[in-house]
Amino acid sequence: MSFRVGVITVSDKGSRGEREDLSGREIIGMISGIDAVVEETIIIPDETQQIKETLITYADVKKLDLILTTGGTGVSPRDLTPDATLAVIDREVPGMAEAMRRESAALTPHAMISRAVAGIRGRSLIINLPGSPKGVRENLAVVLPALKHAIEKIQGDDRDCAV
Repeated sequence: MSFRVGVITVSDKGSRGEREDLSGREIIGMISGIDAVVEETIIIPDETQQIKETLITYADVKKLDLILTTGGTGVSPRDLTPDATLAVIDREVPGMAEAMRRESAALTPHAMISRAVAGIRGRSLIINLPGSPKGVRENLAVVLPALKHAIEKIQGDDRDCAV
């Protein structure tokens, strides 16, 4: 099953053209190694309403299977991505965020201040990733092996999981 992906880079500087979007490119590079097609990419500022609207559009209108955000997952005043994500998802998938933090914590103590979340809106899986290429590599690598199965289940696959 090939699935459709959207990448949302949340960055004030990136949206103003003051910083090159390396983390979004990192996601695209990693996703190209699995059975998925990146259909949508955008760079937006750290604004809660804009993040929410983009997530809703990607899930409800474009009906993407997987939506990956990068940026805004920390504790600074402008880190709003998890808050916007929580406001639009129907259900959390806490194990994904927990696994990313657990694996990252083995590499850096900064992992414990990540507020990244993962969740479901309709038939779309949404996962927040850090805003650096290194953070993207480390965190996306953790969840990549589970993505296909998770998306199949979200979209109604009723086959037994323990086969």
